[in-house]
Amino acid sequence: MFILKNAWISIKRNKGRNILIGIIILIIACACTITLAIKNTAGDLIDSYKSAYDKEVTISFDRASLMKDFDPSQREERENAREKFDNIASYTISDIESFADSDYIENYYYTYGIGLNGNNIEKAEIESNNEMPNGFGHGKENNMASTDFTLTGYSSLEAMSEFINGTYTMKEITDNAWDIAFDGNYVFINEELANYNNLALNDKIILEDTDENTYELEIIGIFKENEDETQEAMSMFSNSANTIVTNAKAVIDITNSNEDLKATIYPTFIIDSYDNVEKLQTEFYEKGLDENFVLQTNEEIALSGVSSIQNINSFATTFLVITLIIGGIVLFVINMINIRERKYEIGVLRTIGISKFKLTMQFVLELVIVSVVALILGAGIGAVSSKGVSNSLLENEINSSNERTEEIGKNFGGDNMNGGMPNRGNRGEMRGKGMPVVEAYDSIDAVVDIKVLLELLGIGIALVLVSSIASMVSIERFSPLTILKERS
Repeated sequence: MFILKNAWISIKRNKGRNILIGIIILIIACACTITLAIKNTAGDLIDSYKSAYDKEVTISFDRASLMKDFDPSQREERENAREKFDNIASYTISDIESFADSDYIENYYYTYGIGLNGNNIEKAEIESNNEMPNGFGHGKENNMASTDFTLTGYSSLEAMSEFINGTYTMKEITDNAWDIAFDGNYVFINEELANYNNLALNDKIILEDTDENTYELEIIGIFKENEDETQEAMSMFSNSANTIVTNAKAVIDITNSNEDLKATIYPTFIIDSYDNVEKLQTEFYEKGLDENFVLQTNEEIALSGVSSIQNINSFATTFLVITLIIGGIVLFVINMINIRERKYEIGVLRTIGISKFKLTMQFVLELVIVSVVALILGAGIGAVSSKGVSNSLLENEINSSNERTEEIGKNFGGDNMNGGMPNRGNRGEMRGKGMPVVEAYDSIDAVVDIKVLLELLGIGIALVLVSSIASMVSIERFSPLTILKERS
């Protein structure tokens, strides 16, 4: 009680000095509150971005390995390379299912495609060559270049990357499209093909294979390819004009009915950690994957979207460290000056029997009282200011994320279309394509929370301890008799 009473009397007696110390601590507290709020919010947003991307692994053909030490000038080597290429063992859907049966894999999906001709519809003639769709063909040899249409089957909504990345956008869609799209003979066709053949929603199209077996499919959606001006200048129709989108089950049923049909398969595996890619690749080889194939991840893409936020996070960390260093030095110097000015007071108190410990505790307590008041005021001011400051710094990232979410919804036929957004109810199909949830950052609770306050409390304690070093060292060194003798 004696220490507390003396500390309070000293604070009131030295108002000017303590107000100065309080202002400095208040400024530090305010700056630290805003900085910590920005740092934590940026950190949460980075985690949100990372978690928005599934850890994807795809199988790619290792051309570099195949062409290693290849000398095209040697005819024999060219023939050996061609023979080696022809003998590469491809993989099938059953292989994909076997690969997916792994402790490292959480989920998987794939695209399955075949080439068919039209029966009651005509191909939209294009000027450029009809090439294979994205990627390297696996499974059976590809015959799409010699047929009118490419029938592309997706195993799930997650596999529909062209709609997710904005290459395709749904223009028209039936009310129940996403309820039946992945189970039955239903298709989405390009609007150019629809216009070319005067087709509309719910119309039936008939495709046939090279053996003239026919397959009837119902149109439940019409999409548009978002192509650049270069593509438009090169061809009358878009590259996907003759691409017909369906589900993998429909394509599998067709290939099962005719073993001569050639098909391509493009699998994507969702893994638990990028650290397990090498182990997974070894496991795939053991399960029969040809060693001319390698695994590739989307890690680089997943991290590329957070570079600007990481810069903000780094800036906040640097600013916080600089603020604490400067603030700690200033408080230490002020407290040192304070001790020297109160040297005679220390000598008197020591002479009347006050122990060094109690005297030190009094000076520390004075600083604690001033610091607590300043920290509370600084935290309050920082909390009020931090939302605007952090939202201003993170505005581009938050807006970009929200716009991306809305854009993908529109690509699938949302935003006032009768088909609405697809909802398959498993894992959230839109997750995995870079769509972080950022709505929480619109509220103050997401900026200044208990974590920020606890961190600020820790900073306050650290500043008090650093500033108190001056009084601790000085009181230990001061001799009361010497102080009083110098005073006299």
